[in-house]
Amino acid sequence: MSNNSDPEYLCTLTISIPLPTHHLASSALRALSVDAELSPLVRRSFFLTAPDTTNSTTLDNATIVSSGVHLNEKASSPAVTDGTEASERLTVLHTEYKATTNRMLRVAVNGFMESLGVVLGIMEELDIDVLDKIE
Repeated sequence: MSNNSDPEYLCTLTISIPLPTHHLASSALRALSVDAELSPLVRRSFFLTAPDTTNSTTLDNATIVSSGVHLNEKASSPAVTDGTEASERLTVLHTEYKATTNRMLRVAVNGFMESLGVVLGIMEELDIDVLDKIE
Protein backbone atom coordinates (compact mmCIF):
# COMPACT_ATOMS: atom_id res chain seq x y z
CA MET A 1 0.00 0.00 0.00
CA SER A 2 1.21 3.47 -0.73
CA ASN A 3 0.45 7.08 -0.09
CA ASN A 4 -2.27 8.62 -2.20
CA SER A 5 -2.87 12.24 -3.12
CA ASP A 6 -6.67 11.82 -2.89
CA PRO A 7 -7.57 12.52 0.76
CA GLU A 8 -10.82 10.55 0.44
CA TYR A 9 -9.15 7.35 -0.80
CA LEU A 10 -6.16 6.91 1.51
CA CYS A 11 -5.62 3.16 1.04
CA THR A 12 -4.11 2.11 -2.29
CA LEU A 13 -2.70 -1.04 -3.81
CA THR A 14 -1.29 -1.78 -7.26
CA ILE A 15 -1.25 -5.38 -8.46
CA SER A 16 1.05 -6.22 -11.38
CA ILE A 17 0.43 -9.41 -13.33
CA PRO A 18 2.96 -10.34 -16.03
CA LEU A 19 1.46 -12.36 -18.87
CA PRO A 20 3.29 -14.07 -21.76
CA THR A 21 1.72 -12.08 -24.62
CA HIS A 22 -0.01 -8.80 -25.31
CA HIS A 23 -3.05 -10.72 -26.54
CA LEU A 24 -3.46 -12.45 -23.17
CA ALA A 25 -2.82 -9.27 -21.18
CA SER A 26 -5.35 -7.34 -23.26
CA SER A 27 -7.90 -10.17 -22.97
CA ALA A 28 -7.46 -10.28 -19.20
CA LEU A 29 -7.90 -6.50 -18.98
CA ARG A 30 -11.13 -6.64 -20.97
CA ALA A 31 -12.49 -9.62 -19.02
CA LEU A 32 -11.70 -8.18 -15.59
CA SER A 33 -12.93 -4.67 -16.36
CA VAL A 34 -16.48 -5.77 -17.23
CA ASP A 35 -17.72 -5.77 -13.64
CA ALA A 36 -17.91 -2.43 -11.87
CA GLU A 37 -16.87 -2.14 -8.25
CA LEU A 38 -19.87 -2.69 -6.01
CA SER A 39 -18.93 -0.07 -3.44
CA PRO A 40 -18.61 3.66 -4.06
CA LEU A 41 -15.87 3.56 -1.40
CA VAL A 42 -13.55 1.71 -3.81
CA ARG A 43 -12.10 2.85 -7.13
CA ARG A 44 -10.25 0.67 -9.59
CA SER A 45 -8.29 1.27 -12.78
CA PHE A 46 -6.51 -1.04 -15.22
CA PHE A 47 -3.61 -0.43 -17.57
CA LEU A 48 -1.00 -2.38 -19.50
CA THR A 49 2.73 -1.69 -19.50
CA ALA A 50 5.86 -3.23 -20.92
CA PRO A 51 7.83 -5.46 -18.54
CA ASP A 52 10.42 -3.71 -16.43
CA THR A 53 13.87 -4.77 -17.62
CA THR A 54 15.51 -3.96 -14.27
CA ASN A 55 13.54 -6.75 -12.52
CA SER A 56 12.13 -4.27 -10.03
CA THR A 57 8.68 -4.99 -8.66
CA THR A 58 7.66 -1.37 -8.26
CA LEU A 59 5.36 0.40 -10.64
CA ASP A 60 7.59 3.48 -10.56
CA ASN A 61 10.13 1.73 -12.81
CA ALA A 62 7.61 0.34 -15.31
CA THR A 63 7.60 1.74 -18.80
CA ILE A 64 4.20 2.98 -19.85
CA VAL A 65 4.01 3.12 -23.62
CA SER A 66 1.89 5.92 -25.03
CA SER A 67 -0.03 3.59 -27.32
CA GLY A 68 -0.91 1.36 -24.37
CA VAL A 69 -4.25 0.43 -22.96
CA HIS A 70 -5.58 2.32 -19.97
CA LEU A 71 -9.00 1.78 -18.51
CA ASN A 72 -10.58 3.70 -15.70
CA GLU A 73 -13.56 2.30 -13.85
CA LYS A 74 -15.74 5.04 -15.38
CA ALA A 75 -14.64 4.30 -18.95
CA SER A 76 -16.81 1.98 -21.00
CA SER A 77 -14.05 0.22 -22.93
CA PRO A 78 -10.26 0.18 -23.13
CA ALA A 79 -8.40 2.31 -25.61
CA VAL A 80 -7.57 0.38 -28.74
CA THR A 81 -3.92 -0.28 -29.43
CA ASP A 82 -2.62 0.06 -32.94
CA GLY A 83 -1.03 -3.42 -33.16
CA THR A 84 2.49 -2.04 -33.51
CA GLU A 85 5.57 -3.55 -31.98
CA ALA A 86 5.29 -1.07 -29.09
CA SER A 87 1.80 -2.25 -28.19
CA GLU A 88 2.89 -5.89 -28.47
CA ARG A 89 5.38 -5.21 -25.63
CA LEU A 90 2.51 -4.34 -23.28
CA THR A 91 2.27 -7.63 -21.43
CA VAL A 92 1.99 -6.59 -17.77
CA LEU A 93 -1.52 -5.97 -16.47
CA HIS A 94 -1.62 -3.45 -13.63
CA THR A 95 -4.69 -3.05 -11.46
CA GLU A 96 -4.72 -0.07 -9.13
CA TYR A 97 -7.15 -0.02 -6.24
CA LYS A 98 -8.03 2.98 -4.10
CA ALA A 99 -10.31 2.68 -1.09
CA THR A 100 -11.43 4.70 1.88
CA THR A 101 -10.50 2.00 4.43
CA ASN A 102 -8.18 -0.98 4.60
CA ARG A 103 -11.20 -3.24 5.06
CA MET A 104 -12.84 -2.00 1.86
CA LEU A 105 -9.54 -2.43 0.02
CA ARG A 106 -9.16 -6.00 1.31
CA VAL A 107 -12.72 -6.97 0.33
CA ALA A 108 -12.32 -5.50 -3.17
CA VAL A 109 -8.94 -7.13 -3.76
CA ASN A 110 -10.22 -10.52 -2.54
CA GLY A 111 -13.01 -10.34 -5.12
CA PHE A 112 -10.52 -9.32 -7.80
CA MET A 113 -8.24 -12.26 -6.98
CA GLU A 114 -11.16 -14.69 -7.35
CA SER A 115 -12.04 -13.20 -10.74
CA LEU A 116 -8.38 -13.25 -11.79
CA GLY A 117 -8.18 -16.94 -10.92
CA VAL A 118 -11.18 -17.66 -13.14
CA VAL A 119 -9.77 -15.62 -16.05
CA LEU A 120 -6.34 -17.28 -15.85
CA GLY A 121 -7.94 -20.71 -15.54
CA ILE A 122 -9.97 -20.13 -18.68
CA MET A 123 -6.89 -18.86 -20.53
CA GLU A 124 -5.00 -21.96 -19.50
CA GLU A 125 -7.76 -24.26 -20.76
CA LEU A 126 -8.75 -22.45 -23.94
CA ASP A 127 -5.66 -20.73 -25.30
CA ILE A 128 -3.83 -23.85 -26.52
CA ASP A 129 -1.82 -24.40 -23.35
CA VAL A 130 -0.03 -21.06 -23.68
CA LEU A 131 0.35 -20.69 -19.91
CA ASP A 132 2.05 -24.12 -19.71
CA LYS A 133 4.88 -22.79 -21.89
CA ILE A 134 5.93 -20.37 -19.13
CA GLU A 135 6.78 -23.06 -16.58
